[in-house]
Order: sequence, then structure tokens, then C-alpha cells
Amino acid sequence: LGFAVLVARPGTTEPVPGPDAVAELATVRLGGHDQTVMLRGRDDRAPILLYLAGGPGGTDLGAMRLFGEQLESDFLVATWDQRGAGTSYGALDPTSTLTPAQVVADTVELAQTLRDRFDQDRVYLVGNSYGALIGVLAAQQRPDLFAAYVGTGQMVDVAETDRIFYADTLDWARRTGDDALLETVTRSGPPPYAEVYPYEAALSHGHAWHDDPAFDPSGEMPANLLVEEYDLVQKVRGLPAFIDTFAVLYPQLQDLDLRTRAAQLQVPVYVVTGEFEARGRVGPAREWFDGLAAPDKRWIELPDAGHRPHFEQPDAFAALMRTVLSQTR
Repeated sequence: LGFAVLVARPGTTEPVPGPDAVAELATVRLGGHDQTVMLRGRDDRAPILLYLAGGPGGTDLGAMRLFGEQLESDFLVATWDQRGAGTSYGALDPTSTLTPAQVVADTVELAQTLRDRFDQDRVYLVGNSYGALIGVLAAQQRPDLFAAYVGTGQMVDVAETDRIFYADTLDWARRTGDDALLETVTRSGPPPYAEVYPYEAALSHGHAWHDDPAFDPSGEMPANLLVEEYDLVQKVRGLPAFIDTFAVLYPQLQDLDLRTRAAQLQVPVYVVTGEFEARGRVGPAREWFDGLAAPDKRWIELPDAGHRPHFEQPDAFAALMRTVLSQTR
């Protein structure tokens, strides 16, 4: 009986204090598929912040509640489990219709839905890593929906980033005499890969391509799935959800380069990078940013942070978002 109760217990998100507060896990139909959005904020009339997690297939419901609490004082924070990810894993099939273009369309549809429900003119769009790729394309497609775009761990060219990571991992393995890693990476060959598994070596040896010699890649993945927002089945399926969704979308990203695809945006742009972000990401991101035409653009570096500065330095990021709010209202 106890196990049955655990399995049947639905996910919840803890209350937010205040008479006008919002704290709910909402089901929204996007592109014909039910998907989950966590809504949290002290005031249901506050500006909306729509957050796009990285991946493809990543989920940040737990991390946004744990590390994004300060944002809830100034924004109504909408954290979306994109199709195939986390609580939205059931929407993965049919995989033939899951494309980057569809994810962008879902982003636009969700922004419209939030805007209409909470009677807001525009939405603040925040994307991390792969979510930042999607965010740029959504802001490009429908600038009228967004007050500003904020990218953290900004991805620009997946193929180039992966090539740099591969080269840096090989170099690190040779310099440190890590023959096992060298053999693993050499056997996998250079990216792109047909499946997610060859990435395991690079992902588990993030220190090989990170700018911080003391960087621990496990520190970039805060407690996420083992939180109350997921029921037991969703916790068990968390890793398969990531792997399956990544396998569908990653090959479709190989020809995407924001330097040519999105050289102009009609919304204010803020790119937030960590001091220790990997050169494979920050190099292309800086090139895109320098060439970008936008009404306003800011490059912000947060100290003692890597690929997820909004979680690694939550106080500084919340202060930055208050600045964004004051500059764009």
C-alpha cells in the first residue's frame, strides 16, 4: 500500500507566501500536446518571466524553485518542461513532429497563453544553453511578444562547440596522461554523433574543456529530479526523457548557427556568461553578440560561475533581472 501511495502521489510545488501569490503545476496544450509549466510568484500581476531549460531534453523545475526564489518577488516565473522533457515526457511521440521549429512554435504559443491568462502585454524570455538557442529564435520570430531576451550559457553553434570540446578533451587527456579517456574519445571519433552515448566521456570530464581548473561538472547540475514537482514515475523516467529527447533533437541542430540565422533581433538582448564558462561556448557566443544588431544589447559576466550562472550566482542574477526590468518597462 505504501508503495502504491508513493507511485500515485502527484507532483506538487510548495506554496509561495502572499494573498496574490501563484504556485502551481499547470498543464498547457502546445502544438497539440499537453506539457507542464510551473508557475511561481508573489503577485499574479507581476511581469511574466518565461524560462527555457537547456538540453535538448533538460528539465529545471526543481532548480528554478530551489535557486530562483528571489525572482519570484519581481516576476511571475513560468518554468516550462518542454515537449519530451521531465514531466512532459509523455508528449515525446510522435518523434517525427518534434523539431526545433516546433519547439520555437511551442515557445511562442506558451508566451501568448501566459500573456492572455495574466493580462500582460509582453513576456521576459530567459533561456539557458539549448534553451537560449530556442529563445533567440522565438524572439526573432515574434518580437512583439517579448519585453527582452536574456541568454545564460548562450549556445550559438552546436556543431562548432562540440568540435572545440572534442579537441580540448583530447588535448587534456594527452597532457595529463589519461590514457583511458584518450582511448574512449579517440574511439568515439569527432562529433557529431548518431546517439547521445559518445557524449558521456566529454560530459563526465567537463574539467577537460572548462576554463576553471577546479571546475567540477557535477556542480552544474543542482538537485532537480529528486524534488516534489515530480511524481515517482517521473523521477524514474527523468534520465530516459533526457536521452530520448536529446537523440531526436540534437541531430537537427547541426546546421544551426545564430551568427547567420539570427544576426538581428528587435528586442533588447542581455547575454549572461559565467566567468568560467567553457571556451567552446563563450567564443561563438561572443562572436554572435559582437555582430548582433539589436535595440540594446548587454554582455554581463558573473564571477565564480560557469554554464549556469543564474543558478550558481542566484543573488547576482536576480539583481540583474531587476535591472533588466527597470530598463525595459
